Amino acid sequence: MEIWLNPACSKCRSAVQLLDEEGAQYTVRRYLEQPPSAAELREVLDRLRLEPWDITRTQEAEAKELGIGDWDRTDAVRDRWIEALAAQPRLIQRPIITADDGTALVGRSEETVREALTRSGHDDR
Repeated sequence: MEIWLNPACSKCRSAVQLLDEEGAQYTVRRYLEQPPSAAELREVLDRLRLEPWDITRTQEAEAKELGIGDWDRTDAVRDRWIEALAAQPRLIQRPIITADDGTALVGRSEETVREALTRSGHDDR
């Protein structure tokens, strides 16, 4: 299991705290320091079963500068969204947890983090 996080984010800190309390084995990726490539974003989007616009923080200053909120949300411009996320990782919703079963979740709630634990073979308590 891997968690993409920003240590300054309270949702990320809460997710890590829960993973630690449950004794989960995981790897931390500080995605602002180690931004994912476009290929890695495509892979995680497939695992999430989401589109890039579904994990984009459109209210961030960088998003407003790009005008990303006005971009089409179609397959024709999907790569444009992915390239923007790769270039501006602050726009990626967090935390993203890749589960051991090949799926991934945006772990913004305790319930979702627990689902990631279950998908990674941890008992659901």
